[in-house]
Amino acid sequence: MVNNQYDVIIVGAGMVGAACACLLAKTTPVGAKQPLKIALVEARKAAPFNYQHFDPRVAALTEKSRQLLDNAGVWNQVVAKRVSPYQSMNVWDAEGTGRIQFHCHDLHQPNLGHIVENSALVDALLCEIESLDAVDFYCPAIISSYQSCDDSISIDLDSGVQLNASLLVAADGANSAIREHFNFAVREWDYGHQAIISTVTTEQPNKKTAWQRFMPTGPLALLPLDSTGDALYCSIVWSQETQEAERLMALDDDQFCAELSRASELCLGQISSVERRFCIPLRQRHALDYVLPRLALVGDAAHTIHPLAGQGVNLGFADIQVLVEEIIRASERGLDIGDLSILRRYQRRRKPDNLATMAAMEGFKRLFAADQLSVRLLRNMGMSALNDVTAIKNQLIKLAMGL
Repeated sequence: MVNNQYDVIIVGAGMVGAACACLLAKTTPVGAKQPLKIALVEARKAAPFNYQHFDPRVAALTEKSRQLLDNAGVWNQVVAKRVSPYQSMNVWDAEGTGRIQFHCHDLHQPNLGHIVENSALVDALLCEIESLDAVDFYCPAIISSYQSCDDSISIDLDSGVQLNASLLVAADGANSAIREHFNFAVREWDYGHQAIISTVTTEQPNKKTAWQRFMPTGPLALLPLDSTGDALYCSIVWSQETQEAERLMALDDDQFCAELSRASELCLGQISSVERRFCIPLRQRHALDYVLPRLALVGDAAHTIHPLAGQGVNLGFADIQVLVEEIIRASERGLDIGDLSILRRYQRRRKPDNLATMAAMEGFKRLFAADQLSVRLLRNMGMSALNDVTAIKNQLIKLAMGL
């Protein structure tokens, strides 16, 4: 068996795992002659970015996440493929008159964030990784076994290669095989919702605006695609109770467009066409601990939340930013980067923020699902009042942007 030695092994070359590899490879510890040596392992080959069609899977990146990708050296490559900045956000309650509107001009910012197709971002990250001497990319590669001892951790690949390192980072997604193998305790529950995602064509231009309508059965988001002001494309994330989601998925395209037009209250006119639809069951999941000796969970492997505010990938990017900082700090001090005391620093810094965001998303979901008249009245009064208090409203959106 071929044996290769690394400082860090990252399993999962999606957005979070690949970005973690780029950041580590571009950060040389003070006093070191070169960056840490990284192995990036992925089971499946990524589909190349398709310039002709929009990817139905998108991420709503905050400014903080954009800066992280810029530091990783990939943002310009993403822009060269396709990004869709949005300048305003319009949120309203289906059960009343409550509405909140945010605009980047109120914050003296060029935009509120960017809608980026998953495949565009992953493609840019993997292209950058090909140019980095500090990263070896194993793909496609299936892990057949793990071994952990006091001073190292190793994985065996089905190709007969063994990889050894001081630290293993699990970025292998919501159904993390590493989390399961090492028996991380997880608190999780089913939302009873499914998210329908697709790309739609609208009658009116999207106006570089993100639209979100809260209904008792779940939120609907229309996210602007393409950076031109007269673009007629949006990505939809329509979260509905499971039975309703199944009914909507069973409709033909014309029927679905009619239902979606009604659900959006014609905010962009009629929905004229829809591309292939996908339906994703929604669960909230949170690992009680993110770390074990020589092992750290990041991104969806550590936590998944409801997509109603689009914060999932942004939490994952925040995870890797802190983890990289702690790895580099330990390396500069000559400490073992896989030691549990080092990894617990990462957990202490990230867990409160992740839990607070998860609690806020759960609170929003329950608030807008409540059908009691008194709750609806207070909800709408609160939204309208908040919309009139510019200072507080701007602080909220700055917090969401990571500014």
